[in-house]
Parts: sequence; C-alpha cells; structure tokens
Amino acid sequence: MMKCGGTSEAKAATAETQQIVQEVKAQVEEKDGKTFDVFDAVEYKTQVVAGTLYFIKVHVGNEEYLHLRVLRSLPHENKPLTLTSHQSKKVKHDELAYF
Repeated sequence: MMKCGGTSEAKAATAETQQIVQEVKAQVEEKDGKTFDVFDAVEYKTQVVAGTLYFIKVHVGNEEYLHLRVLRSLPHENKPLTLTSHQSKKVKHDELAYF
C-alpha cells in the first residue's frame, strides 16, 4: 500500500512503462553521452505529485542498469514526458529508491 506522499511498491514493468522509457531514451543518451542498444524497463515505482513521477529500473545490456526518474505532467498541461534525473552504474539487485 502506498503511503501518502511516498512511492508505490515496486511492480514489474508493463507495456506502458516500456513506452515511457522509449520516449525518454534520447534524453538519457544525450545526458550520458552514449547510445544504448538494449533499453528494457524491468520494474517501476510511482509517486503522485503535480502529475506522476515514475522511478524505472532499465536494463541497458550485460549486467548494467540505469534508474530513471520521469515526470508525466498533468493531462491539461499537455507537456511531453521529462527525464528529471537518472542514476547509472546500477546492477540488477540495486533497490529502486527515491532519488
């Protein structure tokens, strides 16, 4: 159960989660200065703010993972998904935590 203001429990990635990571992939590649052949959402958490924050664990090949924080603005704002932060050099067992 999600506590007020906190993040949800980690859930397995869905088709929607994969679509979100595909939409912000170019932003991640630009910030990291490299391209990723593999970019698969593994799990995610959400937090309701003025919109929804998604914390998503992404497998990028071999044993390497990224953690992404993506903002989906409120529908009436009509804004694209925004990569607000990301963490690199993660591994599969690293907990997906607020950052």
